[in-house]
Amino acid sequence: MKQARAAVIEQRDGPFVMHDVALEAPRPDEVLIRMVATGICATDAHVRGQLMPVPLPAILGHEGAGVVEQVGSSVTHLKPGDRVVLSYHSCGQCKPCHTAHAAYCEKVWEANFAGARLDGSIGVTRQGPEKIHAHFFGQSSFATYALAHQRNTVKVTADVPLEILGPLGCGFQTGAGAVLKAMKVPAGASIAVFGVGAVGLAAIMAARVAGAATIIAVDVNPERLELAKELGATHGVNAGGVTDVAAMIRQIEQRGVEFVLDTSGRSANLDAGIAALAPMGHFGFVAFGEHSGAVVDASRLSVGQTLQGIIQGDAVSALMIPELIDLYRSGRFPFDRLITFYDFADINEAFEDVAAGRAIKAVLRFELSAA
Repeated sequence: MKQARAAVIEQRDGPFVMHDVALEAPRPDEVLIRMVATGICATDAHVRGQLMPVPLPAILGHEGAGVVEQVGSSVTHLKPGDRVVLSYHSCGQCKPCHTAHAAYCEKVWEANFAGARLDGSIGVTRQGPEKIHAHFFGQSSFATYALAHQRNTVKVTADVPLEILGPLGCGFQTGAGAVLKAMKVPAGASIAVFGVGAVGLAAIMAARVAGAATIIAVDVNPERLELAKELGATHGVNAGGVTDVAAMIRQIEQRGVEFVLDTSGRSANLDAGIAALAPMGHFGFVAFGEHSGAVVDASRLSVGQTLQGIIQGDAVSALMIPELIDLYRSGRFPFDRLITFYDFADINEAFEDVAAGRAIKAVLRFELSAA
């Protein structure tokens, strides 16, 4: 058993509480990771508020980066000492998994949100009679050590600071992958991105990488819109107090935009995005859920427009994460500009700052010397 310190969410909307926990030795297909840093994602906040009903108490966290400490007997591509980024989990057996679309795994909920391994077991315990749920996204990285699966553990090079890489496993992968992989935005295209938080700004940078000619950032925060322009947006639309955002977009692109990506999950943005779509336009969304109340009138898509729900950017993490690191190394994907660091002990402050808009991507650091 490996002793660790974990931030546990005990009840809906409650604070994260530090607990001593014990992790089992890795099974044949698992990897024990000493965490160096982990990002905070909107999905963690949604689970905290039980908008996504992960069983509590639980150890969350799914943008982990760390160093391999121990590998299971069947793991051949990793060894102790390797630097790794952790991403989403999948079953590895279904048709989506076998066709390079593991983000749409037929067991995506069980693999990422059930609070247990796929076989229902939990490899993390704490003192007391109440069990603790873990294996969130196959990692539960809000802890000093994590048990991950070999499928969602991605080896990375040593020439980029490990402490910045965790968000590549979810938030930045989602935004960039939505543009580069899921929607396949071509050079010369026009795109509007609704919401320029971490996911939206990653999409803005990816649209510039793709060579999009018109990149419109839509948000209500003027500082975020200015940052979006620095990172690649050609235009910024401040939607605060505006009654017709689509009209503002059509002032820039009269026929409408060819691509829209919504990262906000707001029903009003679904409505505006569809109204701004050009004929045969493509609308991708990464954040809509049952709580959003979003409803689409199919007749508004009658001139060849399409809607696409996107999970994890439809990315194969083992390929996408190194690709994004290469783009960062060349200066084309400067995602480090979005990061604010916090000590692991300050996790509640970090969540508050993200909710208040004071931080775009909060990253918790464990032992600074380990990076």
